[in-house]
Amino acid sequence: MQAVDDMALLRDYVANNSETAFAELVSRRIGFVYAAALRQVRDPHLAEEITQAVFIILAQKAGRISDKTILTGWLFRTTRFAALAQIRERAKRWRRELEVQMQSEFQTPAADEVWNQMSPVLDEALATLGEKDRQAVLLRFFENKSLAEVGSFLGMGEDPARKRVSRALEKLSRYFAKRGVSSTAATIAEKISVNSIQAAPPALAKTVTAVALAKGAAASASILTLIKGTLKIMAWTKARTTTVIGLAALIAVGTATITIKELTKHYAYQWQVQTDNMAKVLEAAPPMVEIRPTIFSQRRSTVATYFQNNGQGRIQNVKRLEFDTSVEQMIFDAYDSKPTRAILPKLPQENYDYIVSLTKGSSEALAQEIKRKFGFVGKKELRQRNVLLLKLSNLEAPAFKPSANAAAGHDDGDAHFNRTIGDLIWQNSLEDTLNLPIIDETGLTNQYDYSFHRPELNPSWNTNINAMRQAFGDALHKQLGLELVPTNMPIEMLVVEKVK
Repeated sequence: MQAVDDMALLRDYVANNSETAFAELVSRRIGFVYAAALRQVRDPHLAEEITQAVFIILAQKAGRISDKTILTGWLFRTTRFAALAQIRERAKRWRRELEVQMQSEFQTPAADEVWNQMSPVLDEALATLGEKDRQAVLLRFFENKSLAEVGSFLGMGEDPARKRVSRALEKLSRYFAKRGVSSTAATIAEKISVNSIQAAPPALAKTVTAVALAKGAAASASILTLIKGTLKIMAWTKARTTTVIGLAALIAVGTATITIKELTKHYAYQWQVQTDNMAKVLEAAPPMVEIRPTIFSQRRSTVATYFQNNGQGRIQNVKRLEFDTSVEQMIFDAYDSKPTRAILPKLPQENYDYIVSLTKGSSEALAQEIKRKFGFVGKKELRQRNVLLLKLSNLEAPAFKPSANAAAGHDDGDAHFNRTIGDLIWQNSLEDTLNLPIIDETGLTNQYDYSFHRPELNPSWNTNINAMRQAFGDALHKQLGLELVPTNMPIEMLVVEKVK
């Protein structure tokens, strides 16, 4: 059987230094390793480096690998560690070389939409499975073993193997569903079987074999750095595993999953870098949408390099890079909404860094990533709410003057130029301050120059919101000839729900 043959080849290499045996092993498994690496780093060149590193480590550790090891499982874990090490090294490289434009794009979207959605999170999903569940899936669908063969490798009968594979697929299905990928266990099995192994570049097997047999002596500096990082992670994982086994009576969970989660919490990705020119980070980033746990202790500024104004003081279709922000704020960014116009469920309290480096459709892409990562989706619905109507009331007050300035809207202290009523509501944060939706019923649709001095916030307003609204209402009436009229009416609200 294939796995026994794998170990026989590895033992032949260890005992007799058989280059032929190792070359055959590389030939068999290079597609498995390359495909796993490519799914995780989305860059063919980096995937090749990871593939070389994995087989060099295999050659170095061959004599210490147990005869009971299922090699595909060992290769899966080592590839995962190497991918994490590559991500960390790439982040360091990004900090040193911000001037360098990244050349590679993410992999071309597959014609199979389900696989295209599954692929980026497949290895992460597999890593959450227990060891035997993961081995069962790898043997059944990555190696196309029969259920009887899977049972033989795992030391059980065919029926228990069938149940284990079925349970593992259900776990994967639930994991994908939480990330917005809707598929059945049968669909997952089919997609993995058809797409999981990808042919490596023709010359890669020969290169991998040569550098691995030399134990890395002929490897490039970047691959040697990657090997060093991977070995550190493997050693750290082994130490963590020993500790967790010691606590097994208290915590019965997969140690590999704990390790991956702990590791990813502390990694800085290539775009998580604070510089004097944040726009350059966005310019250098390939098209991507990513949300990662924050590595910063305080919120940093948002950067937008491409934008369109919808005429109401709101920015759409932007490239964005924001640090240490809440899930709530990410939802508002994705759906172009505000706290006063949203109905939210209970949200995670952790903060995140995120990047959207697309030139169009960025809001939709961010919404999809929020759905994938957290399971939240939003839709606009009419709901009955308390609101404030903004109306003209005092035509004698020094109010709005038609703007003669063709330049973009701008502000100078209390003076505002080439602005709309929407700008007054949003740019001056009236709606956020008063904590109620404000509906424009002034009928003023042009660009205006005006001056408005906001009332100084009074600490007593924290407990007397009506006093604050009265003060702002008086200021609007005296300075701009406007009034705020409270009422209750149906308005469009963002309703956010958790996907089941």
